[in-house]
Amino acid sequence: MCGLAVEGDQVFAVDAIEMRRSGPSFTIDTVRQFRRRGWPSVSWLIGADMLNYLPKWHDPYALLAEVNFVVMARPGFEFDWKQLPEPFHKLQDNVVEAPQIDISSTEIRRRVASGEPIDGLTPPAVVRYIQSHGLYHSST
Repeated sequence: MCGLAVEGDQVFAVDAIEMRRSGPSFTIDTVRQFRRRGWPSVSWLIGADMLNYLPKWHDPYALLAEVNFVVMARPGFEFDWKQLPEPFHKLQDNVVEAPQIDISSTEIRRRVASGEPIDGLTPPAVVRYIQSHGLYHSST
């Protein structure tokens, strides 16, 4: 569905790199594999709610050195930069304010299960895929 969502868009690409890797999959390994492929830099979008967990990721200081993290502001989320280790404070400059669309995958699945439309919440190709494969309908 990710591929369908970005199909025809030259800005985005979908890669199953982590699905093809055996064993645990760590972000730092993915980033390094992209770099070995010739990527001059790697930007990684995370939600603001994930920011507090970033210091607990595998090899977090290497990640800070090798990745350009972009932090997407989330509805109702307030940043508490003091709770993060000092090296992570530099990410304050990487917070992206974007129009807030308060929709979740949980809500999309609920709407599908209830027979409500999801047009406008996902790209048309994804809507068609969900419908044609009968996804998210209750089993009763």
